Amino acid sequence: MSELLTRHRAVMPSWMPLYYESPLEIVSGSGSRVTDAEGRTYLDFFTGIATNMLGYDVAEVREAVERQIARGVVHTSTLYLIRGQVELAERIARLSGIPEAKVFFTNSGTEANETALLLATHARGSDEVLALRGSYHGRSFGTVAVTGNRVWKNSSLSPLNVHYLHGTDHAARAFRGMTDQEYIGACVADLRDVLDTAAPNVACLIAEPVQGVGGFQMPPDGLYAAYKEVLDEHGILFVSDEVQTGWGRTGSSFFGIGAHGVTPDAMTFAKGLGNGFAVGGVVARGDLMDRLPALGVATFGGNPVAMAAAGAVLDYVLEHDLQGNALRQGSLIMSGLRALTALPSVKDVRGRGLMFAVEMADPVTGAPSAALAGRVLEEARGRGLLVGKGGVHGNVLRMAPPLTLSTEDAAEGRDLLLEAVHAVAA
Repeated sequence: MSELLTRHRAVMPSWMPLYYESPLEIVSGSGSRVTDAEGRTYLDFFTGIATNMLGYDVAEVREAVERQIARGVVHTSTLYLIRGQVELAERIARLSGIPEAKVFFTNSGTEANETALLLATHARGSDEVLALRGSYHGRSFGTVAVTGNRVWKNSSLSPLNVHYLHGTDHAARAFRGMTDQEYIGACVADLRDVLDTAAPNVACLIAEPVQGVGGFQMPPDGLYAAYKEVLDEHGILFVSDEVQTGWGRTGSSFFGIGAHGVTPDAMTFAKGLGNGFAVGGVVARGDLMDRLPALGVATFGGNPVAMAAAGAVLDYVLEHDLQGNALRQGSLIMSGLRALTALPSVKDVRGRGLMFAVEMADPVTGAPSAALAGRVLEEARGRGLLVGKGGVHGNVLRMAPPLTLSTEDAAEGRDLLLEAVHAVAA
């Protein structure tokens, strides 16, 4: 056991996991690659849990941050005007497509989702919230309450009255064999039943376009549009959790909800927008945002340095058409990975843009196999590739490379992952 690992375990909580049998310390990075304390370099296909969206050591972001720090103002608080905050909010409001949108900045996706839940429950005068099975929305008391993933749910206590819907469990026994349209019909019928029997005054539905921690499970295109028709009948608000799917990562649309052809009442964001700097927030209809009766601030939300970083990141994403690159490189990777489904130990390969996953299963029973996923994780590292792990059963390898990924790096990472999965399957 390394000296740093011993110290880590002495002072860090036991419920904070570390990857790998021999955890690594990343000390430097450039482009799509990182280097550990032992001097070994890896191609990074997980990017700090889909956060280092532009990769590492991006000059435009570094220089924007350095210019702000050089002014001597690292923090002022939202009690003062912050030019970078206003300018970034204006851009996000336009990009969101939400009518007359306003933006509130936070430090993380958890805080962003807490804010969205506060907006919706106050507006509707109700503590009833709909969420999806398999979902993950954060680590706090309120966001754990709307998380439908038992691996990350530390408490059954809740400040909210939550009802869980179907949406990403098409492979479950109850729905197996259905077409996408039949499955959507069954999900909508279930939603109507929930509203008729158990949830008389729902505040909102909060849902991820692609379930991040859930192993990149995703509903069929059009499900959320069908859900929203029912929600609108009852005046129920819709919150799209774009913490992992925003800023073009899915390739097919700038925000993940675009695949469903609907405009939500609010969207939450974080992770990639700061490329490692702490930035989160909510963009919502102005009337919804303004409805809160009491005062509120975010001490570090809208921080001048974080705003400088986020503004530079958004510039880079738009100027280099990284949404288009996500679509191109994701297609290249997925075209190679689909062949893995021929292996008895691979239950599914799925993805959208630069979010893709390989789901591992026991080759004899077909049951989810977290052990095999763990072995692939180690095999990939041994070959110089870093990937992530997730899913309700911990059996899914999930990848979210930087949106700047080159064709060469995409092909290399794809091939290394193929080698790792085949090595475990053998």
